[in-house]
Amino acid sequence: MNLPHGFADASDKSAADKSLPLYCIERAGFDEWRKLQLPAHGSWVDAHTFTAASGSLLLLPGEHGIAGAVLGIGDKLDPMSYAHAPFALPPGDWHLATELDAGARAALQLGWGLGAYRFNRYKQPSRAPARLAVDNADAEVFDQLAACLRVRDLVNTPAEHMGPDQLEQIACEIAERHGAQIEVTSGDDLLAKNFPAIHAVGRASHRAPRLIVLRWGSEAHPHVALVGKGVCFDTGGLDIKPADGMRNMKKDMGGAAHAIALAELIMTRRLPLRITLLVPAVENAIGPNSYRPGEVVATRAGVSVEIDNTDAEGRVVLCDALTHAAELKPELLLDFATLTGAARVALGPDLPALYSNDDALAQEWLDAGAQQRDPLWRMPLWRPYLRYLTSGIADIANGGPSRMAGSITAALYLERFVPAAQKWAHLDVYSWNDSDRPGKPAGGEAQGLRAAYAMLKARAII
Repeated sequence: MNLPHGFADASDKSAADKSLPLYCIERAGFDEWRKLQLPAHGSWVDAHTFTAASGSLLLLPGEHGIAGAVLGIGDKLDPMSYAHAPFALPPGDWHLATELDAGARAALQLGWGLGAYRFNRYKQPSRAPARLAVDNADAEVFDQLAACLRVRDLVNTPAEHMGPDQLEQIACEIAERHGAQIEVTSGDDLLAKNFPAIHAVGRASHRAPRLIVLRWGSEAHPHVALVGKGVCFDTGGLDIKPADGMRNMKKDMGGAAHAIALAELIMTRRLPLRITLLVPAVENAIGPNSYRPGEVVATRAGVSVEIDNTDAEGRVVLCDALTHAAELKPELLLDFATLTGAARVALGPDLPALYSNDDALAQEWLDAGAQQRDPLWRMPLWRPYLRYLTSGIADIANGGPSRMAGSITAALYLERFVPAAQKWAHLDVYSWNDSDRPGKPAGGEAQGLRAAYAMLKARAII
């Protein structure tokens, strides 16, 4: 298999002979490891008061330079425990010199790949990452890594090169690669085929709004529908965002990036599932035909929506996609969306907010997140807060004057378009790292994706 960036093939003897040993040591096992070291290395470790604290690293001296390195790790099953290595170590090849069980090796490989990533479409990194030599590459781990990096690349790409048409092209390429069917409804055809809410939000852009639908899998397998918010850039519409609020709005298609990457991962791993991927892809632009505050927008479900705020556009495009997904009567309906700043206020940037109308489904996703070290946090669908979406002239408003419970009310709006009998979960993701951290470079980020895959895989193989 082709190894991802940041890895070397350990079966290449010339490369293997040049690789240096890397000791991955937990704090609890440090004293035992220290006792086994040669006096020179032991004295060096002591002189640096190194204790293998999580996130630490110490280079070991040799006769001709560096003889190896010790990596302090925390939770050995957490990929982030290893993610500092690729850029904390000097460039070159390194091989694992300590015994790790299968779970820890998988975490090492995933964390190394995440830590080695830099978005390089427009600018080359100042240095190459250190490479990990592997002879037992875990194909499933590398496929999950590819899915996470797919999200990062899609989100990091500026809107000029990642508009609705580019999302369509990527979906078409994935469909062709995996033998999936694809159908795209764009422009005024959205009105003809009864997707009026998607059309309303995207009609002001010079790039036509569209609904991208990909279908894959056998009719004999359980059906899962995946929906991703694809607002490729969000000016806020006529309720225009301030400059600092608009600065990173290329990431407002982060939900679509997650749904696309998850669908691609399922197809790559050929899970026994039937999937339908739905991406409403639009640009919330400003123009003479922008949808306006106070307008009443029709929806596929027949629910009229008063537009309180044109910057609450994500839920408006999603409601048509969710309605169509529910018409297919899937066993599960999952959606991903960079939906609210309120979720970030409540949970910060690292914890996606999970909502679900089914307790068992929510718990499965939470449990998978804990097992995969891909955390998320459940929030309540507190239905009394629907009062914040009351409209005097339509069935529901897309917002209201109150700033209370913004993430909850957004989820409640979406639930209005999901039949009560349909098992559904919604993940409000930030899809972004505000600053550089080991394994989490500033920019696009996949959140809850590995957990969703693990949950669906467990369901598929029962």
